[in-house]
Amino acid sequence: MDKQSVPQDHSSTYEGLSKLLYAMDENGKYVGVRSTGWEAESFSTELAVAEMNNQRDDAWKRAREGKTSALEYHMYRKRMDLDTLVMITGLWRWRVHRHFKPSIYAKLSEKVLSRYADALGVSIVELRQLPSHP
Repeated sequence: MDKQSVPQDHSSTYEGLSKLLYAMDENGKYVGVRSTGWEAESFSTELAVAEMNNQRDDAWKRAREGKTSALEYHMYRKRMDLDTLVMITGLWRWRVHRHFKPSIYAKLSEKVLSRYADALGVSIVELRQLPSHP
């Protein structure tokens, strides 16, 4: 793409900021060009955020019903998925998935809860609680 073709669609997902992209200048060399967004990128970002919000809300409902632990809700609230949480905590995938069971989650040690709290950027107290609404 040449630098005159870099999208400048003033994307709402950029929140007034710009993004550095690389494009070719008149001499055929790659140069950095600021973009205020691209409509297609904005649309896909908004869809992804909406999906994460749906997953968060579903996890909250399941946690209120006692079908999953507050951990799953907090994971989605922080816009993570299972694989991301696994990677950040360094715990085995099967183990993290097991911690979504309320009976198992209730018995977790402070050490394990601390790993989750650090990964999610919340306190252990907040991690153990489910808010009154998502």
